[in-house]
Amino acid sequence: MPFSARTLARNSQQEDDAFKLKEVFSSLAGLPRIVRLVWAAHPMLTVGTALFYVARGITPALTATISQLLLDGVLLGIKQGTIAPIWLPVILQLVVNLCDRFFSKIGNTLQQLLQDRVSDHVQLLILKKANTLDLALFEDSEFYDTLRHATQQATYKPANMISQLFDLFRTTIVLLSMLFLLAHLVWWLVIIALLVPIPSFIANSRYGRRGFLLARRQSPERRRQFYLLQVMTVDHYNKEIKLFNVGDFFLNLFHHISEKLYEENKRILVPRAFISLFWSILTVIANSSIYLYIALQAVLRHITLGQLTKYVSASNQAGQSFQGLLDGVSDIYESNLFVNTLFEFLEYEPKILSPDHPTPVAVPPDVRGLEIEFRDVGFTYPGKEEPALKHVSFIIHPGEAIALVGLNGAGKTTLVKLLTRLYDPDEGEIFINGCNIKEYDLQDLREQIGVIFQDFVRYQMTVQENIGVGRIGNLKNQEMIEDAAQKSGADKVISKLELGYDAMLGRWFEKGVELSGGEWQKIALSRAFMRNAPILILDEPTSALDAQAEYDIFTRFRALTRSKTTLFISHRFSTVRLADRIFVIEQGHVLESGSHDELMILNGRYAELFQLQAAAYR
Repeated sequence: MPFSARTLARNSQQEDDAFKLKEVFSSLAGLPRIVRLVWAAHPMLTVGTALFYVARGITPALTATISQLLLDGVLLGIKQGTIAPIWLPVILQLVVNLCDRFFSKIGNTLQQLLQDRVSDHVQLLILKKANTLDLALFEDSEFYDTLRHATQQATYKPANMISQLFDLFRTTIVLLSMLFLLAHLVWWLVIIALLVPIPSFIANSRYGRRGFLLARRQSPERRRQFYLLQVMTVDHYNKEIKLFNVGDFFLNLFHHISEKLYEENKRILVPRAFISLFWSILTVIANSSIYLYIALQAVLRHITLGQLTKYVSASNQAGQSFQGLLDGVSDIYESNLFVNTLFEFLEYEPKILSPDHPTPVAVPPDVRGLEIEFRDVGFTYPGKEEPALKHVSFIIHPGEAIALVGLNGAGKTTLVKLLTRLYDPDEGEIFINGCNIKEYDLQDLREQIGVIFQDFVRYQMTVQENIGVGRIGNLKNQEMIEDAAQKSGADKVISKLELGYDAMLGRWFEKGVELSGGEWQKIALSRAFMRNAPILILDEPTSALDAQAEYDIFTRFRALTRSKTTLFISHRFSTVRLADRIFVIEQGHVLESGSHDELMILNGRYAELFQLQAAAYR
C-alpha cells in the first residue's frame, strides 16, 4: 500500500536525520521506469530529444579548440602580415556556432513537445487508474493526499527528469572533453576542478530531500487551501457565502494557511540559498586561482596565448560542467522523490473486481425486471465502528416497486451502494436473479441498474450530454434522449432554452444557462429513464421539488416502470404510498415491510412516522 502523508509526517524527522549521500545516487536506479514512462508517451520525440542533447555536448570542446587556433592564427597573421591563417578557424567557428544554435533550437522544441506529451500521458494514466478504484478510497483523506501529489507534482516531473537525464549526458560529454584538454597542461587541475563542486552538491541534495518531506507534510493543508479556493470561486458556493457574509472568514482561513506554509518554506529556502551562496563563492575563488595559474604559465611562456584561451575556457567549462553534473544528479534525486508518489498512486488496486469467468446477467425477453435478494447482509463503512447494516434479509420480486423509508443515516443509501457494488458487504450475500452479484461482470451488472442519487451530478455540459451520459452508447440518439426528457418532465424545461438540447448548462462555460434546483433534478431524472435498465433506483433525487411536483413525477415514474424492478427512497409519504411494498429501515435493520395499508394496520414505526408527517399538514 502506498505511503500516506500522515505516516510520512510522523517519521519525517527521523528520515531527514537518516539521510545518506548514497541515497542520491541510488535514485538513479529508478531512472529506467521513468524512461519507460516517457518512451510510452512518444518514442520518436524521446529519441530525437536525446540525440540533440548529446550533439550539443560536443560543441564546447570544439569551440575552445577553435578559439586557440583563431588566436594563434591572429598572432601568426600579424607576424607574417597576412590574414590567411585566420580563415580556417573563423569558418570552423561559424560552422560550429551555427550547428550549436540549430541543435539548441530544435532540441528545445522537441523537449517542450515531449514534456506536453508526457504530461498528457501521465494525466491519462492517473485518470485511468482513478476510474478503476473503489469508492472507499475516494472517501479517504490520505488517499487524496497521494492523489494530489500524483496530479500536481508528478504530472510534469517525469518529462523534467528525462530532460535532466539528457542534459546529464550532454554535461558528461562536455566535462570529459574539457578534462581531457586540461590534462594536457597539468594533471592536478583536473582534481581541483572535480573536488570544488562536491560540498555544494551534498548541501543541495540534503535540502532537496527536506523540501520533498516538507511538501508531503504540507499536503493536507495544501489540499484544504485548494478547497477554500474552490469555495470562493465556484458558483455552487457563492450564493450562501454572500448571504451569510462569510467571505472574510474564508479569506482569513486561506490567508492563515498561506502564511503558515510560507513560513515553513522560508525556513528551508533561506538557509539553502545562503549555503549555496557560500559554496558558490568558494567555487569562484578556486576557479580564479586556476585562472591565475594558467595566466602565469602564459607569462612565463610555457604556453601560447591561444593555449591560454583554450585552457581558461576548458577550466571554466570543466568546473561548470562538473557542478552541472552534480546538480543534475541532485535534481534527478529530488524529482525522483516526487515522481515516486505517481508510482505509489499507480500501485493502488481495487478490491471490488469482476470474476475471471463472469456469469452473464440474464434479462428476461419481456424485461419484467430482475429479482433482488439480500441474504443476512451486514456492512460497516471503513474507519467506522457502528455497522451501517446488520443482518438484512429480503426479496424483491421482478417488476415490483419498493419504497425505502427511515430516518437519515438508517442505512437506506447503503443498501443501494451494496446492490451496485460500490461496496461489498462484510457478511452475507446479495443475489440478482438467483446469482450472487459477485459472479457478474462489474460493468455488465451496473449496465442493468439505473441510479439517481440525491447528490446527483450537475454536469457543466450540454443538455444532450447531461441526459446522454445515462446510456453513453446512445449519446447521439436524439430520439431516445428526447423520449427520456419527456418521461421525466424535463422536456418542458428544455423547450424554454434558446438552443434546446444543444444549450450549455451551468455558468462555467460560454453561453451557459443556469437552471433551478427542480429543473436540474428533472434533467437528472432523464438520465434514469435514458438508462432504460431492468432495475431503476431513485435515492431522494426529487428532494428540491415541492410535494405536488414530486408526487406527479413519481406517479409518472411508476406508470412508466411497470415492467421494471424499482426502488425509491423518499421522506414524503404521499409518494411512498405509490410503492407495492414499503421497507422501514431503522438502525441498519429492516424493521417492517408491507404495503401502506398493511403497515398502517400494524400500527408500528411506519404508522408513527406517517402520522407525524400528516400532523404537520393539519
